Amino acid sequence: RYIMSAVEASLTRLKTDYIDLYQQHDYDPLTPIDETLRALDDLVRQGKVRYIGNSNFPAWRIAEAEYVARQMNVNRFVSCQDEYSLLVRDIEKDLLPAAQQYNLGLLPFFPLASGLLTGKYQRGAAAPADTRFAKAPALKDRYVTPRNEDIVEKLQAFARERGHTMLELAFSWLAARPQVASVIAGATRPEQIEQNVKAISWKLSVEEMTEIDGITKG
Repeated sequence: RYIMSAVEASLTRLKTDYIDLYQQHDYDPLTPIDETLRALDDLVRQGKVRYIGNSNFPAWRIAEAEYVARQMNVNRFVSCQDEYSLLVRDIEKDLLPAAQQYNLGLLPFFPLASGLLTGKYQRGAAAPADTRFAKAPALKDRYVTPRNEDIVEKLQAFARERGHTMLELAFSWLAARPQVASVIAGATRPEQIEQNVKAISWKLSVEEMTEIDGITKG
């Protein structure tokens, strides 16, 4: 019932007849996945949604959803939206292999680690007043750690030596990763959208990818 009412509200707000990709933005431990998948499948069959995806599912729930969808013969998840960046690579342990196994396109959020990977923050200096870290101290506490600051300094040197920016490095690295279908990039000004689009043009070599692994993994 909630899914049905939520999608109708989204269609009204978007002023459209259908949604290309409709994602469950967290798993619901109180609702069996077969009930959720059945509701989402109904939306696809009704033409209100074209494809369905998930977000913040652990790897075992992705596998569960895949096998339940097969058993019920309903539409399966085609994407997963999870945090992934040069500084946060935890999903490589289990979730990314699951996405590869079941052919889910990965949509990374926080690709710039809430701005730390832009290079605009200076080590030991206060965050500029108009930035996310200044407005949300909890995010700063989460990302600004000695480990992350060390990594960022090394990545800045890596990009600078090759004539590129940190933004280009962060986005191009993600674009080169298996299963990454697109990158969720925020923007507050029109010029930032243009910068984001251009940022994935750097084609990283195998040697460069290996060197980046050395920097970010230790």
